[in-house]
Amino acid sequence: MDAARLAAALDQGEDQAQRAFAAAPGWSAEAAAALALQRGRPRLALAWSRDPLIRAAAHLRLGAVAEARRELASLSDAARSTLLRARAGALAGELGAEALAVQARLLARQEGDAGALVAAATLLGELALPTDPRRSLRTLAEGLKVAELTGQEADAHLLAVLAHAQRALGAGPKAGRTAEKALARSAPRSPARVLALLACGQSAAAEAEAQAGELAPGWWRFTR
Repeated sequence: MDAARLAAALDQGEDQAQRAFAAAPGWSAEAAAALALQRGRPRLALAWSRDPLIRAAAHLRLGAVAEARRELASLSDAARSTLLRARAGALAGELGAEALAVQARLLARQEGDAGALVAAATLLGELALPTDPRRSLRTLAEGLKVAELTGQEADAHLLAVLAHAQRALGAGPKAGRTAEKALARSAPRSPARVLALLACGQSAAAEAEAQAGELAPGWWRFTR
């Protein structure tokens, strides 16, 4: 079974995805779990994965901060584990989340991990936005620069947060264009999709996506 078929089954529902996975014994459980997380099925990611990074990320989608921290407890302070610890702190509303996100950004630079670097910039942009949208904008611009330097498309989650920052600074039309771009690139039931819909003014659709992905409200708390 290829990734497209499993992705289609994941979009149909958990039962369909379970059947599709069971019918393809050659498919890696960890690869399936990573795809399940990407497609907004965190409980299936937990059912299929034994990787603490995937499991912690899935718990965080659900808002299960304590469970995520237990998964991360035995891991060293690498970029991705530190980033997940920072996200856990942000979801819990802890003041130390920003310092952890800064540390994750530094580690990502040292490790040459572009994905973690963009994710750290995104989280730092979220944390700065409520009190200092200009600083948020500058931080998010650093993440955009990483995508440009690596020849990749700008990350949907970063773009969605950027749209909120642009709107907070009064750049409504520009924010709308950024939000539409984020929406087009975002995966279903993901934080990026929910944030993009909110930035587009589609609150009912955002709520439906969040419920479908069992996404904890802390993921969009900074937009209020």
